Amino acid sequence: MRRDDDQWDITTSVGATALAVAAGRAVETKRSDGLVNDPYAQAFVDATGKDMPDRPFDDEAWAAQATYLGVRSRFFDDCLSGAAQAGAEQVVILAAGLDTRAFRLSWPAGVTVYEIDQSAVLDFKDRILDQEGADTAAGRIVVPVDLRHDWPAALTGAGFDPSRRTVWLAEGLLPYLPAAAEHLLFERVQELSAPGSRIAVEHFGGSIDKITSSPEFQTMSQQVIGADVRTLFFSEDRDAAPDVWLSGHGWTVTSSLAGDLAQEYGRPLPPGVAEVMGGIELMRADLTG
Repeated sequence: MRRDDDQWDITTSVGATALAVAAGRAVETKRSDGLVNDPYAQAFVDATGKDMPDRPFDDEAWAAQATYLGVRSRFFDDCLSGAAQAGAEQVVILAAGLDTRAFRLSWPAGVTVYEIDQSAVLDFKDRILDQEGADTAAGRIVVPVDLRHDWPAALTGAGFDPSRRTVWLAEGLLPYLPAAAEHLLFERVQELSAPGSRIAVEHFGGSIDKITSSPEFQTMSQQVIGADVRTLFFSEDRDAAPDVWLSGHGWTVTSSLAGDLAQEYGRPLPPGVAEVMGGIELMRADLTG
């Protein structure tokens, strides 16, 4: 079970979920109609020795979940890239895990990508990226700090400038935070965001119980972390949904359902996945003023 100050590496606890997401991106990358191209995802999986399917249709559950991850990645790729093209000079990936957007997206000159996560996760990622010869046109700065601690101090200490427009990403994050930490996260983002900044958020809402109780999700939980993933969530009541909080603090929110986006991208979610995950909200919010 989770504790307020628990730690992990890439094969344990919350860290193993980042590995599962990388495995999903690896599956999606190998599809002829893949919505995400991550040339490093399979290398992360291979480096751990985990036995996970590495082709789109080796395992029906993995293929279905990879479709959702492709939709999610495509949406957030567009959110971040669009903000950078519109003038955001800083990108902050909260709980970055094995995210490789600093390397696989095209960034305008002068953009800096900050990645926040626990040090063991970032150390593993950097080791594999070095082995793969990964290179990026963006400035990339890793910030090894737990989001339950004073991450704003660590971020600004690494060179982040609150006066510059920023695009933030909270992908696959909120259920793993205690309710108080989630509330504080949004307050801190608010304090650090200049007008014209953007945040992109994945909000599970009422879908979380459907997702974690589905047989497919349980199968993957056992394959990757050897436990019920629900033990990694903080199931406390939240004060307000992200879109409600952001709207009340000067952000203009645009929200889409994952199932609708999948249709828009020409990759409808498989029926079982659509029922379970189609109601997840993928949202972007822009700070006016």
